[in-house]
This record gives sequence, C-alpha cells and structure tokens, in this order.
Amino acid sequence: MAETTATAGGSPPDRVCQPQPHIFITKDGSLPVSEITSVPVTGHIPHASFTTEIPQGTDCLLVACFTGEDGLELAGTGLFDDEVDIEIWRQLVNVGATGAKEELTVVPGLEATGVPTVAAIGLGDSDDVEEDTLRRAAGVAARGLKGYASVATTIGAFGLGPAVEGFVLGGYHYPGYRKQDDSATAKKPVETVAFIHTVQAIAGETAPEKKQAKKAEKKAKEVFVRALINAEQVCFARDLVNTPPLDLYPASYAEIAKKAAKAEGLKVEVLDFEELKKKGFGGIVAVGQGSSRSPRLVRISYQPKKATTTVALVGKGITFDTGGISLKPGANMDAMTSDMAGSAAVVAAVVGAARLKLNVAVTATVPLAENMPGGSAQRPGDVIRHYGGVTSEVLNTDAEGRLVLADAIARACEDKPDYLIETATLTGAQLVALGTRTTGVMGSDDFRDRVAAHGRAVGETAWAMPIPEEVKKDVYSSDIADVRNIAKARWAGMQAAGAYLEKFVADGVEWTHLDVAGPAYNQDSPWGYSPKRATGCPVRTILATLADIADNG
Repeated sequence: MAETTATAGGSPPDRVCQPQPHIFITKDGSLPVSEITSVPVTGHIPHASFTTEIPQGTDCLLVACFTGEDGLELAGTGLFDDEVDIEIWRQLVNVGATGAKEELTVVPGLEATGVPTVAAIGLGDSDDVEEDTLRRAAGVAARGLKGYASVATTIGAFGLGPAVEGFVLGGYHYPGYRKQDDSATAKKPVETVAFIHTVQAIAGETAPEKKQAKKAEKKAKEVFVRALINAEQVCFARDLVNTPPLDLYPASYAEIAKKAAKAEGLKVEVLDFEELKKKGFGGIVAVGQGSSRSPRLVRISYQPKKATTTVALVGKGITFDTGGISLKPGANMDAMTSDMAGSAAVVAAVVGAARLKLNVAVTATVPLAENMPGGSAQRPGDVIRHYGGVTSEVLNTDAEGRLVLADAIARACEDKPDYLIETATLTGAQLVALGTRTTGVMGSDDFRDRVAAHGRAVGETAWAMPIPEEVKKDVYSSDIADVRNIAKARWAGMQAAGAYLEKFVADGVEWTHLDVAGPAYNQDSPWGYSPKRATGCPVRTILATLADIADNG
C-alpha cells in the first residue's frame, strides 16, 4: 500500500490538549515570553492520508451516492467487483437511502469489503454536483460518523480537494475547557481518514498507461496536500477565535502568532504599547488604553525570492469588545470573543501562503487591542491622530475596529503593496444586509469583484457591495477632524465603515475590505462543514486570492 500523509508539523498525536493554567499579566500588560506557548486548547481534526487501498483496521468505508430518475444510484468504488457494489446498493435501498444531498446512511459492511461498516453520503443529482456540494456533504459525513475511529473514503473521485477540505473541516471538534468524557459510550470524533486513490477516480480510465497513471497520482497527491494545508490553516484560525479572551489577549496573542510564523521561517515584528505611542499609532493606542492588558501591533512577512507581486493583509484583532464607554448591551456580549476573527484569518493566511510556497510576497499587519471601559478609556468626542497623520473624531467608542484598522492600513500601505486585503468582524449592518453566512466585500471595483468571486468559488459566500458617494460624504463630514468614526445617517452602516477605511488606503493600491461579522462566527447549529462558534472564514477566500495573484499577478 502506498500512503502519503501531510499534516502540520508531521504526524502529530491527538490534537486535543488539556487546558493550561490561566496566565495573569502585570498591570502594564507585560508577560515573560517563556510563559506563552500556544493556544491553551486546540481543536481535534482527523489525521488525513492519501492511499491506494483501504487501510487495514478501517472501521468504516464512506462512499458517494446520488438521486437518480429511477431511485438511488451508487457511485462505483473502483475497489470491488461489480457484484459487491451492487450488494452495497441493495442494502442502502432496503433501508430507504435516496441519495439526497447530505443524507448519510450507514449499513453493515459485507465480508468482501473487509470493513465492518459502509456509509453512503448523498450528493443529489449526479449532473449537478458542485465543489461545495461535495465539501458540505463531506463535512456532514465527518460529523455524522463520530464513534468510528478510522474512516476510508472514495468520495474524492468527485473532487479530491473539496472532499479533503470538507471532511477535515467538518471533522473539527473543539472540546473547550470541559472535562473529557472517556466513558465507553462516548462517541469520539473521527481520528483518521484515508482518501483512496483509484485508477477510475483519478485517471478516468480503467486501464491507463502506466506513465499516465503515475502522473495522475502525483497530481492527485499535490491536490491532496494543498487542500489539507488550506483546511489546517482554517482550523488554526478557528482555534484562535475559540480561545476565551481570558487566555487570548494582545500580549499572549502576539506571542502565539509569532511562534506560528517563526515555525515557517517568517519574519516577525511586534510593537508594544510604548512603541505604538512613540510611533504615532493613535487608533490602536486609543482603543487599547482603557484595558489593563495593553495593545500590540504584529507584522508577519513572507518574502519568496522570486516574487514580483506584493500583497498586504490586515485583520481586525479586538480580543474582546465591550464597546468601551459606549457600552454594548449585556445580552450576547460573550460572542465578542470572536471580534478578532479577521486577525485570525490573516495570521492563518500568511502562514498558509508560506506552507503552500505561493510565489507572492505577503505581509500581514495585525492590530491587537482589548476594548474596555476603564478609567483611561477613550471618550466619545475625542479626536485621535492616526499613523500617517489623518485624524478621526470618535463619536462612538463601539466603532473601535475601524480605528485600529486605520492605523494598520496606513502602515501596510507604507510598504507600497500592489494589493491590500483587509478583513474584520466590523458591523452589525453586515448581518442586516446579507445575513449570517454572506461576506460583504467592498473596495476597488475590479479587485473587489475578483475577491468576491474567489469567496463564492471556495464556498465562503461573498457579495460585492458599493461604497456610494453620499455615504463617503457623510463619513468625511466631521467639523473638527478629517473623518468621523460613524456616519450621521442610520442606513448603509456596512458601507459607511468601508468608506471610513478607504480614507486610509494609499493611492494606487488595489484594495478590498471583507466584513465577516456574521460568517466568521456561527452562533447556530453546525451545518455543512461549519461547526458551531468559529468557522475560520475567510481564510480560504484569502488563500485562493493569493494563489490567483501568484499565478496571474
């Protein structure tokens, strides 16, 4: 049996870790670097492998099925004689399987299959299987097969990359700080998943030339590795967002990001509170000064030698948002643990670009602050001076994300990038306009549309939105500063935030702003390959855009 395995850091043990003791910091936010290692609890993901046959000891074989004109259709596995596949089909029909999208049916395995259980995941009409149809189905299967330690699957025949992403992302399990249930009846997440390469699945022929088969297998392995890296980076972002704010605050977060970047040989710069004040990062300082846990600015650079195009990434890193003096209502404030999801996405993306060896230079600029209503907090009515000199009138301290992003965007543009991608859980108006699953994308027209298209292609639904001139005029109408941090009008709140950010983008830089207030954090039940809590959106959108820029400029 030929097997290729690819995971972050080689072949790790179970990624579920026990919580570490809480770390308390000094009054000025300082903390010995040696006390910070990584996120206290990491989510479990299935250990994925690429193989040519069913591994010994496999608990469950997962196959694909469809809705046909005359009933259930089973995809040929390429592993058994036709008689065996027909008998699997007959068992599925007998228990009422229809092949409907995301329908999971489990039946006993036949002696000829060599596995105790066979599961079939429905993909709907065989003529209408899109990449995200497969991705979602794989995610549903990964969740539904809890209790089976090892799974092997042939669903990659219909799209290996989406199948890998969907199963790994759907199999993600974040245990939190609960005591683990080690009882015999506890259904544990899938530990290992083997994606089976067959001649029929990869080469599309029953007996291809040996050379063609080897070439197809090599290409499939490359697809497998890319998809696995994409999924692992999404899970890294999820781990960051899922970490409670008691343990993830600017100082600890900066060290976690630094460690992850250094592991890939990336250059890292971290500015502390005093350096931020000295260098004029007025927005980050203003937002972070109300907390006893002082702000940071992290810069991570991936610089391949042959790259001719540069991309700046910026992500909002508010590790907890009370609203500051403009205090939020208490109901659902706990969800503000996710207000750093934009920063998690860009940290994961720049590290992912390095792991994927994309031929594009990428620098992530990540402002980190905790927005608290302390005695030294900024006040409504303050005017702050940002990095680069632009001033903001602060009319609502709960519109703080754009204040830290303004500094970061101005600093990122100082590097003269060709493109700038910025993302944030920025406005409740995004949810009002587009709901909980669709990212609002604003910015330079062509680049905005390009990024939105990549989002839709990878299953992170995105929609291009304009920034109307009248909205810009409203945001730029302060009597005492260059810009207001909220508009006068109630409407177009998402676009008003985009208009504010545009003020800090340098001329000539193609840019886009992704508002992921809803898509980055799922407060409802799991669906597809999206778990409850952190989703990891928009990591895959950013990585797809970076890959496109690397290939096409």
